[in-house]
Amino acid sequence: MDTITVKATYDGSSFKIHEPIDLEPNTEYIITVEKKEIEKSVNAIEFLIRNAGTIHGPSNFSEEHDHYLYGTPKMSKNTE
Repeated sequence: MDTITVKATYDGSSFKIHEPIDLEPNTEYIITVEKKEIEKSVNAIEFLIRNAGTIHGPSNFSEEHDHYLYGTPKMSKNTE
């Protein structure tokens, strides 16, 4: 049998599988358990503080942000 990987949560006595899997009922299986490391999400303020002064872009980004973000025509004649 091929190895399959499924996400599950252990409640202290059994595993709750997060998605349906195609296994034969009333059949014994060997389960290998590996703890998933939780990815810590970063809020916007933490990201901005951590990256302040490290991200580079065009010198006219604040004036032409619609052009760089959405592709609208540039407002000024100064091209970069």
